[in-house]
Order: sequence, then C-alpha cells, then structure tokens
Amino acid sequence: MCMILEGETNMNPMIEPLPEANVLPEKRQGPYIIVGLGNPGRRFEHNRHNVGFMLLNRLSTKLGENFGKVESRALVAKPNYQGERVILVKPQTYMNNSGMPVSSLVRFYKVPLENLLVAYDDVDLPVGTLRLRPMGGSAGQKGMQSIIERLGTDEFPRLRIGTGRPPGRKDAADYVLQDFPPQDMEMLNEILDRAVEAVLTFIQDGLEKAMNLFNG
Repeated sequence: MCMILEGETNMNPMIEPLPEANVLPEKRQGPYIIVGLGNPGRRFEHNRHNVGFMLLNRLSTKLGENFGKVESRALVAKPNYQGERVILVKPQTYMNNSGMPVSSLVRFYKVPLENLLVAYDDVDLPVGTLRLRPMGGSAGQKGMQSIIERLGTDEFPRLRIGTGRPPGRKDAADYVLQDFPPQDMEMLNEILDRAVEAVLTFIQDGLEKAMNLFNG
C-alpha cells in the first residue's frame, strides 16, 4: 500500500501495444529492464518504500555504471552483464505514477515482458525475505498497480522485498514512508546483497533458477 504524495496523480491512459513476448526461455536475450520502485528526493531516501531504489543503487555499483542519464522521467543506467545489455530504471514520477516511465521505456527499447523485472517493497513479507514471481496482481502496492495498468497486463516478473508489517494498528501507508530502524539495518544490507545476486541470476540464467535459489 502507499499514500498519494504531493505531485502525484491518478491516471487512466490508453494502453498502447506492447512488444511481443514470445521468446522461449532457452533463447532469452537482452536487453533487460530492471526497475526499482521508490520516491525521488532526499526525504524519502531511506524509507521502507524506497527499498527498490536501494537495490538498484547497489546493483549499479556492482556493475560499475552510475545513474547519469534521465529518460522518460526516470533515472537510468546502462551496464552490460555477461554480454547482455541491461537498463536499470528508477522512476522519478513518485510511486503512484511509476507505470508512466516504465511502459515508455519498455516500448522504446522493445523489451519483451519476460525480460522486465520490477523490484519493490512488500509489507506482507518479513524483513529479510525475497520473493520472485513470474506474474500476479499488485496486492495494493500502488507503484506496481500503475505499471500493470500502463502495460495492460500483470504477466511480467517481479521481485518483492519484505519490509514487515507495521506494529499494532499503525497505518501501512505511514509505515512504509518511515526509515528502516537501526535494528533492521544489518538484515537489510544482507538482503540487498542477496537481491543483487537474484537479479544477476535472473539475467544470466532465467527466472526459474532465480526463484529456486532465492525465494524465501
């Protein structure tokens, strides 16, 4: 779940045709788009809701490529990994409109949906848990809902990163906009390192192998 932040709008644009997704698993080839969801700006930098951005920052460092370009209202980095072209994407539209830049870049680079991976926070998973899936609904995560609406399908891979449920009756929308507490930092660093390896396995060996190795 997530609250609508200042500068966000709810939009229901027309759906444009997507690249065909008929590449067999054994013939997968790039480019790949890896999306990390979050909100732009320093005040959100360490929020639970920005764990997708945290992952992509770590991934870009691992691959030696900085986020030095803006395309379709997203920060992008374009490293190569094992000979494959990879496009790292951090939407800058605020969470609820993440689908705008993601759908634009998927179409521009003609990326089949099996080569798209979206990483985001999930309050329904405990801190320290990763869950890769080939498709599915948004489960109330507004960034994912925006992407599903703009692509016109929920049949694309995603990587959910557990942030844990809020304590007591605390509202989940407020909870995800708070920073990770100090006691969670060691586990967060470990799970982000593990998430980096999960993404690289997805690129090199496919989703099924990544699921078998990294799903908690």
